[in-house]
Amino acid sequence: MTTSQKTIQLALQGGGAHGALTWGVLDRLLDEPRLRLEGISGTSAGAMNAVVLADGLERGGPAAAREALEHFWRAVSNAAQSSPIQRDLWSRLTGNWGLDQSPSYLWFDHLSRMFSPYELNPLNLNPLRDLVGEIIDFDRVNGCAAVKLFITATNVRTGRPRVFRQPELSVDAVMASAALPLMFQAVEVDGEAYWDGGFVGNPALFPLVDECSASDLLLVQITPFRRTDIPRSSRDIINRVNEITFNSSLLKELRAITLLRELIAAEDVDRCCYREMRLHRIHGDDGLQGLSTSSKLNAEWAYLCHLRDIGRQRADLWLSEHWSDIGRRSTFDLEWLVEDSLRTSRATPEDKPRVA
Repeated sequence: MTTSQKTIQLALQGGGAHGALTWGVLDRLLDEPRLRLEGISGTSAGAMNAVVLADGLERGGPAAAREALEHFWRAVSNAAQSSPIQRDLWSRLTGNWGLDQSPSYLWFDHLSRMFSPYELNPLNLNPLRDLVGEIIDFDRVNGCAAVKLFITATNVRTGRPRVFRQPELSVDAVMASAALPLMFQAVEVDGEAYWDGGFVGNPALFPLVDECSASDLLLVQITPFRRTDIPRSSRDIINRVNEITFNSSLLKELRAITLLRELIAAEDVDRCCYREMRLHRIHGDDGLQGLSTSSKLNAEWAYLCHLRDIGRQRADLWLSEHWSDIGRRSTFDLEWLVEDSLRTSRATPEDKPRVA
């Protein structure tokens, strides 16, 4: 690493086809010679982006990693062309990327609420698994010394997170991280069944804090914390419940990091014992807010490129605005997460409740 380089860690959220926005962010970060990636934690689509990136890095450095990401998303789009779930003609004419008016999508959505994946797909066919296994060389991924990978899945029996690391990463580990319960059968790894990691870590931050040395952590967020509208349809309500659920564990970890940072500052805690994390965020809120849940299943190449371009622009903007902040201070303001705790801790004795 040259003296002009800066080192960061990445936390990549899941979100189906919206993961193409993360692809755009990674494409821009890999194109920045002054930046080095130490560790990546990913869930679902974030996990796929992470292993593809590591595969490319090990094969030929940042340029090969960028090529690998484009090849992967192109293959996803090509495979989706044979899917019966496609946009209807009116949506194509009006530029609506969602599938809400597609008869095939509506029929599939209806069936998934009545029958489990074990009933609808008893043979457990999964073209995405075949594609991931064909494209990604997991021997290279596990042998990649350039970046540490952490892939999160949810243990179905215990409800606890399982974080897969090198050299145990496999196609099953990645698919376990992306196994939405109403769409896919649970994935078995080492005799345990796993669902999508978003329930317990979207993505998990603690491996980056515990097992990496860089103090700058960049969250690439594609599941918004806040929605301006109140959901009223059944589909929108279910989507918002899922977003809240998938963000809850992330918010708890961010809150813990923020509280520790406040404690270090307020109590002058020995920094040799506790590492202060600097938090940053790139998000696609403006570009994703108007998209329906069904757009996460749209893998048309034009749409994926649209999301990629948004991600690349957001990353470029973040680098131009905050390059000097890396290594110095956080740029993701999380005071709102700890307002209640800080208000309690800073209250005077008269303000605090008395114990009878």
